[in-house]
Order: sequence, then C-alpha cells, then structure tokens
Amino acid sequence: MSALPQEASSAIPGATLRPLSDVMGAEVTGLDLTRPFDVATRDAVYAAFVRYHLLVFRDQKLDKPQQIAFTEQFGTLEEHTARNRGDADYPLVHEVSNLGEDGRPTGVVNSTLWHTDKSFRPKPSMATILHAIILPPDGGDTVFANMIAAYEALPDDRKNALAEARVIHSWELSRENVDRPLTEQEKRESPSMNHMLVRTHPDSARQCMFLGMHASHLDGLPLREGRARIEDLEAHATDARFQYRHTWSPGDLLMWDNRCLLHHADPNFDAARHPRLMHRTCLRGATPDGSVPFDIPEGFADS
Repeated sequence: MSALPQEASSAIPGATLRPLSDVMGAEVTGLDLTRPFDVATRDAVYAAFVRYHLLVFRDQKLDKPQQIAFTEQFGTLEEHTARNRGDADYPLVHEVSNLGEDGRPTGVVNSTLWHTDKSFRPKPSMATILHAIILPPDGGDTVFANMIAAYEALPDDRKNALAEARVIHSWELSRENVDRPLTEQEKRESPSMNHMLVRTHPDSARQCMFLGMHASHLDGLPLREGRARIEDLEAHATDARFQYRHTWSPGDLLMWDNRCLLHHADPNFDAARHPRLMHRTCLRGATPDGSVPFDIPEGFADS
C-alpha cells in the first residue's frame, strides 16, 4: 500500500514528474533551476514537494548564488550552526564534504546518523536543498525515512500512548556531540527545545513523528531511560519499509521536507580516496505547535 496520497495533483508546467518509490520521492526533469520560476511553476513545485516529501531535480548546474536564489523562492534562508558555516563570501551555503583544509579526502564522512536538520532550533528547518558538485565513482548515497508512514503504521493503542509525549531536542545532548562540548556561543545560538513527539504537518495536516539524532530523550524521564525510549521509536521509524535510498547522479539537486523525513549519509564509498562535495541550503520553518525552550538542569547529562 502506498504511503503517498493518491488524490493530489502533481503536474508541473514544462516538466516531467516521475515517482521514485511508493513511500516518497519524485524525479523532476525538464526544468532549469538557474532561472526563476513563474508563480504557477513555483506553486506546482511546492505542491509536489508537499505530496512526495522529496524532489530530485536532474541535470542541474547551479553556482552558489543561483542555489541561494532558487531556495529563496520557497521561503527564508537560515544560517547554519557556527561549526557548519560555508565560505566567507556565501555563509548561507554549507559545503558538505569529506575534504580537509588541503582539499584532499580525509576518510571522514559526517551526518551518518538519522536526523532532521536543525530540529533543536525553536524554528526547525522546513526544507533542505542539497546539490551534488563532486561525486565518488559509486556510493555516497543519502537514505531517507518517512515519519508520516512510520507513525501511521503504529497500532492505535501506541498512537494514543504517544499523543501527549514530548521530546527534548538538544544539540548539546545529542549523541554525535557527547564528546565535543559546545562553546557558549553555540549554546546561545542553538538552545535546547521541548517539542511534541507527534506533530501535525502544517501543509498536509497529516501526523508524523519528530525524531532523529538531536531528539535527546523523552521529557519527564531520566536521560538514559528517556533516550532508550527514543531509540526504540527510531528503530521502528527507520525500518526498511519506510525508506528511500538515493543513489546520486551528476547534476542532481534534492529538495526534501525536514518536517516529516529523517535522513543520513551512507559512507558506502572510499572516503579516504574519493572526494564527495555537496552544496547545502536550508529554509527556516515555523515553530511547531506546543514547542517551548528547555533548560538543561545541572548534572542532567549524568542522570
């Protein structure tokens, strides 16, 4: 059974749109993203984005200013964290790569844990746009999981049990950063947030789970117990039946919905030998209903 709505229109003027799987994703060909859209095309692209959660635009070649211009047609660009800033001339474009300061592959691939971008912010990212600049000869896939489909697959009694559950999203407490304390500036820029576990998508009105590596723990529980509950839910939500694996082709530009998808990079290539470089822009979202700041109590990380 398809996890995608069957009744929605998906035509885009001047383009061909082909679904990529039953759970998410559509390939878009025939558009030149270096040129601004007219209103009808922009609205049709956004409607397809809401329906399919992930759009794959083929055969694109955008420089950084052109990617910024494309992204701004759909909302407000947001800055990245202090650790993830792009070049000084275009700080709103983050260079995602395995390259060191000398321009050579380091063997390190980041973002390999399931996450949704910037879920620890008061206004988590609405969308991420990722453009392939340099690809390895094979591998380097990006894998996505559909949180709407995962939530809808839960039995009713479990949905009811989660209806009021809240989750602390914290860059400071997230698993990737436990061995790298944040600076005081980073803490100010990215305070921990208390979000509802189950959120309603603002465009489709469908319910989904809001999880990922920055979802530190369920509120109201000691850290280890609350994190174990999150890990159990994430194991369900990232089951293969809810996934789409994207194998990159030169010129691909992906636009995905952070409000209802998790993603991670697959280090399935020789990262010490082959470069992989992507340009990333993100759109600021709205504050989810019921979200409030969370102050980490002293000593809580040891609980």
